[in-house]
Amino acid sequence: MVRSTVILVSNDRSEVEKFRNFAQGQGVTVQVYSTSEWAQGLNDPEFRRKVGGNVPSLAVGQGSMDSGAKILPFPGGGNTSQNSQAQNGKVRTINELESIAIENAIHEYNGNLTEAAKALGIGRATLYRKVKQYNIDPSSARKRRAA
Repeated sequence: MVRSTVILVSNDRSEVEKFRNFAQGQGVTVQVYSTSEWAQGLNDPEFRRKVGGNVPSLAVGQGSMDSGAKILPFPGGGNTSQNSQAQNGKVRTINELESIAIENAIHEYNGNLTEAAKALGIGRATLYRKVKQYNIDPSSARKRRAA
């Protein structure tokens, strides 16, 4: 029988205990390291052998996933906090940003809602519901393509 092992790197003792209790009920072994122990251990061959060989360094919030989906730019362009504000200096609401992202995806895929939903990472039915919610006209993207 194969027993799964999870390596948990955290400095939050309460979360570690919660996870240990959960994992114990699932029959999973948990190895816990603080972030400083983990960082130091990655340079030690004995530590690497202990945790299972070629273990990557932690990269929280970094890296990329290749899902095959086309990545559409975030509304407002760029990644600076200045660009997250709308014209007139006010911050856009989540609904405004979502509406803009949906419109951009629909126009990017020339009105094809199925492809737009895939690009956005949401279900087709969800996209149809949001198109109706935000009063977006997908036929206008189809008309632009024909023109």
